[in-house]
Order: sequence, then structure tokens, then C-alpha cells
Amino acid sequence: MMTHDDAADKALALAACLDDLRAFVQDAARRGATFHDFEQGLWQHLLRAGHAATAAFLDAQGTGDLGEAVPLPDGQEVRRLPQPHPRPLTCVFGTFTLWRACYGTREGPKVALVPPDNRLDLPAGKFSYLLQDFNGLLTTEGPFAQVAAALERILSLRQHVDSLERQAQHLAAHVEPYRDAQPPPPADAEGPILVRSADAKGVPMRCAADAPPIKSHDHKRGPKSGRTKQALVGAVYSVAPLVRTPDEVVALLFREPDAEAAPRPKRPKPCHKRVMARLNEYTDPQGVAHDGLAEVFAWMAAQLRDRNPSAAKVVVNLFDGDERLPAAKQADAVPGPQVDVLDLRHVTPKLWAAAGLFAARSSPEAEAQVRAWLLKVLRGQVAAVLRDIKQKGQVAGLKGAKQKALHKVCGYLHKRRKQMRYHEYLRAGYPIASGVIEGACRHYVKDRMERTGMSWRQQGAQAMLQLRSVALDGDWDDFQDFYRRREADALYPHRSLLEEITWPLAA
Repeated sequence: MMTHDDAADKALALAACLDDLRAFVQDAARRGATFHDFEQGLWQHLLRAGHAATAAFLDAQGTGDLGEAVPLPDGQEVRRLPQPHPRPLTCVFGTFTLWRACYGTREGPKVALVPPDNRLDLPAGKFSYLLQDFNGLLTTEGPFAQVAAALERILSLRQHVDSLERQAQHLAAHVEPYRDAQPPPPADAEGPILVRSADAKGVPMRCAADAPPIKSHDHKRGPKSGRTKQALVGAVYSVAPLVRTPDEVVALLFREPDAEAAPRPKRPKPCHKRVMARLNEYTDPQGVAHDGLAEVFAWMAAQLRDRNPSAAKVVVNLFDGDERLPAAKQADAVPGPQVDVLDLRHVTPKLWAAAGLFAARSSPEAEAQVRAWLLKVLRGQVAAVLRDIKQKGQVAGLKGAKQKALHKVCGYLHKRRKQMRYHEYLRAGYPIASGVIEGACRHYVKDRMERTGMSWRQQGAQAMLQLRSVALDGDWDDFQDFYRRREADALYPHRSLLEEITWPLAA
């Protein structure tokens, strides 16, 4: 794989770098360098040595000239094209130009075999797999510009923001095939309860160049109305039961911050949590329109079927009050008994809203009232709480906006009373609050995609949701292995041919 420099020169350059490195260490020790100065200088020497070593390694490959003609495994014979073809390769040690012998029927898209690319399993683009790995993982946590600046400082390697965005979208295209290829967790590593939960979070979107301006005088913080698109987040996990009493739950929720916590059983940890997200109503790069909500629920249903084939586990559908979610779960049947649970985190705010109609929300009276109502709700006495709220409204003679607010609270609780059988859920040890999905939604979407001044294009937002799902599930390394194998299978179908050939290394 010859570059314009002679291979012997590259070997000498590597030897010179190693000599310089040895001399630097000895000199730093003699002159009493501070450790910071030594470490900083050492890093620069290592980068230069890495560049020289990479250049020597690539040059040792030669051009991959296998003769005038090469028979392919399918019986086709391809011939060497007249001139070696250059390609750039950027890795963590810099950018290099590779000169390779190419085989095909004619120039251009008919190139059928590039032996060095096959042997080295090079990526389709110019960025090495390790650099793509670094770029992809870092951009799941921080803005593209910050990642580019950080890597330039660390590696002395400049990358453009749009290049990082394209790499993210290319990587994200492999997430769905990776997800589909994963086996379910081992049965003996699962808890006896399967939980399905979902939530939505807004993503600030970038307006199209030809979109009319949004005329808004609303100066509230956050993106303006009409400039967000919901991301639907779904989570599936298993968990062991945790039996509690209504009094224990209320005591925990109303515990003073400085009060000593009462002894309580250790909370079981979720097992094999899997998270995925979709923009609602998005269009993919091929122009196909997607229903993000339906796709999230289809994925969760597939997870439940794979993880509960014998229907022996109870499936807890733990949702907030969004009316779309219970309806969406009906689209795909799943095995096993199911229990619908209204997230308690969405009940307590309603009780506080009702209490605030009769006393200041910060008052001891309001807290005592919420505490009493919540205890009844947890004991299965939702109807009694509704009667009490309505009776207090009549006694107080609420009118106008307050009366409307009271009717709204009562309507919310009455409509969802069948999902509020908390006395049964607590006895069975089922989870009643969706801390897992709330935390996932906040960390998954908000922490990366809703930062100050940030806005997204549709394809970039969906790609980031895909990549974050892999990173947050702890599957990044396994996903990278899958990605490289999948790329190699697609790019180099004739790679096995090289196993039968003695490679012509450069002298």
C-alpha cells in the first residue's frame, strides 16, 4: 500500500520517533521536569510515534497487487485497473493517503475488488472504526462542536461538526438491525414481574429554511410553540416484587428531608432494562413516514413476547395519564396476565391541586389533606376521595376557575380509577411509580437534546435517540462489534479469497 514516500523512509521515521521518545524520558528525568510537563510532552511524543507507526504499517501492506487478473469465488475474473487508486484514511493518529491496486471491469463504480481494503477491513468512509467509535460515544453525551473541540485538543486532529453528524446518522442506521439480532436475557436472570412503561418528551426542532416565521410574543423559557416534536420513550424491564403497605408509602413520600429514614426492605433493582425511542410522526432518509408511538409499542410488545414465552410472568403496564398509551398497547398482543397501573407520580399532583383550592398549597392544612387523601387512594378508596373532594367544593362554594379546576381533577381521577387499585398492587409487590421511565426520559432525551439554544433536524434527532439507546443500555461495545461485522459483510463479500493468497508485503 505504497504512499508517495518510500517504505524504508517510514520505517526510519518510526525508529527516529522511538529514539526521540527514549531521549525525552531520560532528559526529563535529568532536568527534574514536573510530572505535568513530562506527561504533556510524553503524550505529544506518543502521538507522533503513533503517526509514524501507522504510516509504516500501511506502507508495509504494499498496493495489494495480486497480478493482472484475479478469479473471484463466483467464477468471475476481474482485471487490474491501469493505475493505483488513492483513498484517504483518518484515524486517531492522523490522516493518511493509501494507494491501492484495484480490480474490475472498468474504472468507476465497476471496481469489484480492492485487495488492501479487504485485507485491512477498512470502513466505507475515510474515518477509521476506532475514531468512529470515539466520535459516536462522545456525541451521545455532548454537542457535536464540543466533541470536535475536545478531540482536537486530545488528538491534535481536526474534525468538522457536519462530519460528526453524518457519522452519527450512519452508525444509527445499524441500531435497529443490532436490536433485532439480540437474544432475550436468560430466563434465570430475570425477575418474576415484567414492566412496560412509556413516556414522551419534547425535542426542540430546527425550522426548515422555507418555513414561515412563528409569530409569538410568549417569552417563556424553552422552545417556542410549534418548534418541538415529541420523542416517545419506551422501557421494558423485569423486577422482583416488593410488598409494601399504604402507610409505608405515605410515610416515605412525606418524610422530612432531615428525618431519619425508617428501616425498610431493600428495593429490588430492575433487571435487563431496555430502552428505545422514536420521534412521533417522522420521515426516514428514504422518505418513508413512520408512526413513532406505534413503533415504540410494537418494540415493547416484541420484548415482552421474547422475555415471557411461557406466559408465566405478570406484565405490569405502568403509564402516566396520557390517554394514547393504554390504547397503543392494544395493537400488539402479549402473553401472560396484565395489570394496568396509573403512575402514582401523576396522582399526587392532582391531589395537591385539589387541596390548593381550599388552603394555601404550602400550608400544613393542605399537606395534611393530601396525606389523608393519598392514604385512602392507596387503600383502594378512590370513590371516597372523589366524594370528599366534591363535597368540600360544594361547602366552599367554589366558582369560576376554581370550580373548573376541581372538576378537572375529579374527572382525571374518575376516568382512571380502574388503574388505581393500589391496595392490590402493593399487596402483590408491583411497582406503582415509573421512576425508571421518568429517569430514562429525562436522561435519554432532555439531558442531551434539550440544552439551552439547541435545536435538531429530524434525521439528526432520530439518529441521536437511536445511538443513546445503545449507549444507555450498556451495549455500546457489543454494538460496535456488530456494526463492524455488518459493514465487513456488506463491503467485502470476496474477503475469503485473500485467505488463499500469500500477501505481497512491501519490501
